[in-house]
Amino acid sequence: MIILPISLTIAAGAALLNLWLSVRVGRVRTKEKVFIGDGGNDALTRRMRAHSNFVENTAFVLILLALLELGVGSSMGLWAVGALYLVGRILHALGMDGMMWGRMAGTIITMLTQLGLAGFAIYTVYATPVTFTSADTVKTVVVAPR
Repeated sequence: MIILPISLTIAAGAALLNLWLSVRVGRVRTKEKVFIGDGGNDALTRRMRAHSNFVENTAFVLILLALLELGVGSSMGLWAVGALYLVGRILHALGMDGMMWGRMAGTIITMLTQLGLAGFAIYTVYATPVTFTSADTVKTVVVAPR
């Protein structure tokens, strides 16, 4: 059995954060009695967008984290990136409620996290020797960019 502790921990944190964002939307819906759409309510629109934005970005981060952890192993760097991503999403959500620096910081952290993970993934693919095996030969081929 393969356990990916970083990916599982960050995914669990993301699930809890997703629930928190859902509850925040639900509170405004209940208070404003808007049960479908946003009813033109600015606070509800902001909370809905914070939640949607989280969902739109988190899948990419979790997939990249899991594949990198599987490919290169656990590292403090991956732990830090995963934790930083969750902090960024919390800041973004709070920023959508009016703490504007939080929204900007959260957006920047999210973009840099995804860019860093994507870049590391591409680097890993092209910097790692690939071994092909057959019944009678074993060859190591270094795949390098052209």
